[in-house]
Amino acid sequence: MTSIERLEVGPRMSQAVVHNGVVYLAGQVAYDSPGTSVKEQTKNILERIDKLLAAAGTDKTKLLQVTIWLADIRKFDDMNSAWDKWVAEGATPARATVEAKLVIPGYAVEMSVIAAR
Repeated sequence: MTSIERLEVGPRMSQAVVHNGVVYLAGQVAYDSPGTSVKEQTKNILERIDKLLAAAGTDKTKLLQVTIWLADIRKFDDMNSAWDKWVAEGATPARATVEAKLVIPGYAVEMSVIAAR
């Protein structure tokens, strides 16, 4: 039987779950900077992703899939300006970006990540 490892476990969700060498991150938002620009929120989220991946024993070079939700799809280029500086060249994941109403109005971006360990 394979084990399941959970990181930053809360009453509603874990921030990361590891199973069979795959790391699943919960949707990440800019907890430290809601209401700031899409670019700033994206930078904050990517920093959070880096920390969670490191805690799970992996990094952004092992991304498999990323789903990105934008409150306003017209901000796609702003989000990508931060993303493009962060993502590892030659190790880009499968990715989808969609417009969605996010749970708190100050949040403009949310990202969910799946990575290999």
